Amino acid sequence: MSASNWSDLGPRIISGLVLAGVGLVSVMFGGMVFSLFVAVCCGLMIWELGQLSSRYGILAYPLAALAMFGIFFGFGKGWLFYILLIGILPAITAVVATKQHWRVFAFAAMIGTTGLVLQLLRIELGLAWLLWLVLVVVATDIAGYFAGRLIGGPKFWPSLSPKKTWSGTVAGWIASGFVGFLFGAAFAGPFILFSIAVSVASQMGDIAESALKRRFEVKDSSNLIPGHGGFLDRFDGMIAAALVIGVVSLVLPDGLMIFRLGEE
Repeated sequence: MSASNWSDLGPRIISGLVLAGVGLVSVMFGGMVFSLFVAVCCGLMIWELGQLSSRYGILAYPLAALAMFGIFFGFGKGWLFYILLIGILPAITAVVATKQHWRVFAFAAMIGTTGLVLQLLRIELGLAWLLWLVLVVVATDIAGYFAGRLIGGPKFWPSLSPKKTWSGTVAGWIASGFVGFLFGAAFAGPFILFSIAVSVASQMGDIAESALKRRFEVKDSSNLIPGHGGFLDRFDGMIAAALVIGVVSLVLPDGLMIFRLGEE
């Protein structure tokens, strides 16, 4: 096994711990502190998306500011902010892109949706739901990273994500199922399956972002996070997972509460 496979491990661990520490503090505080953390992360992802896709890189800055404003002030304020985050902002980002306009629009809309869903989980549904989602995505990523490098084997989708292996993919499912088991209590059976489904969505988000970067011929969305690349590289799985949570909340009559997570 080549040592180059692990060349990014040191910076990845250090920056990951710093980011996790800041995120955990914001999660525990909740309220405006958490909303600000989410707004900044989503704004930086919009900035990266604008930088890699736009013919006018300078426009990435006002787009990021608009995203931060909408996410920080918009939760629970009505349709005006929702239209801004999942309609107007993505449309502007897509229009100024050099190519892949619909993909850019979709990513920008999902980033805005992520900001709203994360606040829904923390503010409306409580700490347990948010911790569960974060741990499912993190466990999927960590298990996939180590299994992919230690076991290797056939590639999962080489044309879109040349590094992702079947061993890492399956390891992510197992890890997310374990998280679901720990959080599921009396609803462990269906909740384990739901956790795995969210893990699959997280992996598809990673592949979709890899495909977008390949279309724009870049390796990383930015270099803001040592060992990880950019915020899009770090949170691509969270974007897709949050989208699934949002859809389930809208489609099911009782939304996520069907699982009674965090209840006695």
